[in-house]
Amino acid sequence: MTNLEKLRACELFLFDMDGTLYLGDEVYDGAIALMEDLPRLGKKYIYLTNNSSRAGTDYITRLRRLGFPCESENVFTSGMATGLYLNQNYPGASVYLAGTKAFYRELQSYGIRLVNDENGHTDCDTVDVVVQGFDKELVYEKLDRAVHFLRRGSAFIAANPDWVCPMPNDEVQPDCGSICALLTASSGVRPTYIGKPNRNMIDVISKMTGIPNDKICAVGDRLYTDIAVAQNAGSVSVLVLSGETSAEMAAAAERQPDLILPSVKELHDALR
Repeated sequence: MTNLEKLRACELFLFDMDGTLYLGDEVYDGAIALMEDLPRLGKKYIYLTNNSSRAGTDYITRLRRLGFPCESENVFTSGMATGLYLNQNYPGASVYLAGTKAFYRELQSYGIRLVNDENGHTDCDTVDVVVQGFDKELVYEKLDRAVHFLRRGSAFIAANPDWVCPMPNDEVQPDCGSICALLTASSGVRPTYIGKPNRNMIDVISKMTGIPNDKICAVGDRLYTDIAVAQNAGSVSVLVLSGETSAEMAAAAERQPDLILPSVKELHDALR
């Protein structure tokens, strides 16, 4: 079976968002048309993101505002995966979260026992787990508290390993991986990352939907997260060159995606 045949045999498509479907508030040409046409083509889809700065409900609102079709079952975030992971591996644990207010509310919805308030304030001296997210509301107090706890034996969990978040005009924002590098340099503790490329992201979705991994396709703009998660999970991978990865970077990759396309517009063409 050729890679194109494997692509067309997929039943579920997992789409990264920033750099894949849009950049900032700029929707890429053909992106909405693709998402609207997938059901007609007999395909299901989930917007899959490593961005834990927003809650799942926030993404529904944002995607609809940008013109994309979206229901609650169409969104899965690294924040949601982190909540599931904590409940499975650290049930009842005390958790210090260094993240946005939206991520704070997301973990609260999973019943996580958070020791700090939405702004990162806490009077605790020790906690079981430190969780770091893509924190656009980062202040020094959060870094200080996180390092304090990590140096005293707390487990270190991070929502995603992305170094940067791509932005319009060739700009980037420091992402969770960059923040974690600072915390590791200060504490000597390395995090366990939950989001892509951890195959758990696809395994959980496969279990929820009943669709086997080899009938799932991950589409994204990053080799080390979007493509790696598909390769780690035995799924089909499509790299689009509309975000972080250039054609030169893709050509130099040790493990090649199943397909490399300029954008999701060409993916739509391939599926029709």
